[in-house]
Amino acid sequence: MKFPTLKNLKSGALILSLALLFLYGYLASAQSYDFNKNSGLDNSATVAGFVTGGEAATVDSITGLVISIVLGLVGVIFLGFIVYGGFVWMTADGNEEKIKAANKTIMNSIFGIIITLAAYAISIFLIYYFQ
Repeated sequence: MKFPTLKNLKSGALILSLALLFLYGYLASAQSYDFNKNSGLDNSATVAGFVTGGEAATVDSITGLVISIVLGLVGVIFLGFIVYGGFVWMTADGNEEKIKAANKTIMNSIFGIIITLAAYAISIFLIYYFQ
């Protein structure tokens, strides 16, 4: 397994910093948008006899719940791969093939979590930028 070069590390650092910048822009925004009220869903739901207002679940609250559950599962899977890679490395007993396989597992899991977090930050930025 080749270790990342300085150029790859710089690219990764740039992507991560941009993702954090987008996430910061989302967290710092004070603009609120009520999708249900502005789209007419509240009126339709009231006429149909459904619960509206603070007691009802909104589209964005359900979407946020689904995203947080998926990210939680991704985090658990990431932790599992890191622990598995570490276990294989510690039990390799000097076998170079097992060490390379464990190193590959750990590096791939780190790249996977970076890609997942970057995708999350970009999607949050796009959602709130175009609202």
